[in-house]
Amino acid sequence: MLKVGYVVTTSRTFNEDDVRKFADLVGDRNPIHLDEQFAKKTRFGRRIVHGFLTASLISAAIGTQIGQGAIYLSQTLQFVAPVYPGDTVTARVTVTKIRDDKPIITLETVCFNQNGEPVVKGEATVLMDDLTSERSE
Repeated sequence: MLKVGYVVTTSRTFNEDDVRKFADLVGDRNPIHLDEQFAKKTRFGRRIVHGFLTASLISAAIGTQIGQGAIYLSQTLQFVAPVYPGDTVTARVTVTKIRDDKPIITLETVCFNQNGEPVVKGEATVLMDDLTSERSE
């Protein structure tokens, strides 16, 4: 049963192929993601993974572990540190509120790199039609 404090995680190591496929899929060909020579001249000193590719781990955790059929109502994102190709990122999603009047859940969403440093922070609100009145906080 879903309740406040419930936590799920999912992890992925982002590689070259992931970054290139994401760029092709969404059309974001910003050279900071794809061109090593360009990226060397930036504050990061090398290429970085797309922020939304990183944040997609949050969606994966919600849709597959919080509950099948969960529908996003909103998501805030704060990109607090870069993710580099080869980094392993873990998304942690924590239930912080379950409404009594509607099947709506609020979630803390945080992604960490392999060193435990936060790279993305946010909050999501999702609709879950399969909630029951037996839930507890």
